[in-house]
Amino acid sequence: MSDTIYPPESIYNLIPREEEKTMKAPRYMSKFREQVKLEKQSNKAPNKSMGPAKVDVPLPQKYLLKHSKEPRLPERKPFKYEDDELHCKPPVPARTDKPLMGLHTNKNFIKTNAVENIMAVPKKPQPAFTDTKKGDKQPLENSGLVPKYIKKKDFGQTPEYLLQRREEVRKAQEEYDSYVKERMKEGAMKQLSGEERHKILQALKKNWDDLHHQYQGLSVVIDTAPKKYRKERLEQEMKQLERDIDMIERHKTIYISNN
Repeated sequence: MSDTIYPPESIYNLIPREEEKTMKAPRYMSKFREQVKLEKQSNKAPNKSMGPAKVDVPLPQKYLLKHSKEPRLPERKPFKYEDDELHCKPPVPARTDKPLMGLHTNKNFIKTNAVENIMAVPKKPQPAFTDTKKGDKQPLENSGLVPKYIKKKDFGQTPEYLLQRREEVRKAQEEYDSYVKERMKEGAMKQLSGEERHKILQALKKNWDDLHHQYQGLSVVIDTAPKKYRKERLEQEMKQLERDIDMIERHKTIYISNN
């Protein structure tokens, strides 16, 4: 039988035990409780939403008339535009009105026009470009051909974000160099010399040539499981050697841990 349903007999089970009462966590009380109470009390007012408790009874003489609660239209007025006085034409002259006669001026219009044209500043033609064979013109400023950006104050200067990025890279390199120096002083790592690096690189390339020679000697038809497994194994080993060779060729300085 299960021990959970029928626990093993023990003399300690005869000793009465006190029931352990779990203490509940204190109830959460918001710190804005008093403020909410004050706001609620201040917003209360008698008859605020339901109206007065007792309404005066209307007089019998003021009984409800028919159509009295329907909306009434405003009184009819003659239509008139708001800007009639500004845009109205003058009235037609009467038959008795006489035009002004005998008005003369000493202004020489020919001479005035000639002087104005002589003293006028010639207008500069607006730059434009033609984009069709029919001669359709478009403004040159919106075409992208006007060198606007070279006239800016910060033209040719390195952007701020690139300077910030360059400073972050320099600090990271300094921290890495200091860490490497400390580790080398402790003897925990050493730098791989150029001759050793060259030997390791040549050995990796020789291993790759051997695996490649074996790979070239495989059967053309892969029709069995061992042939397929051998081909996949050779491809995996060659890829790993290629990754190692690429890593060593990209990094001129290599550190080796002594642990």
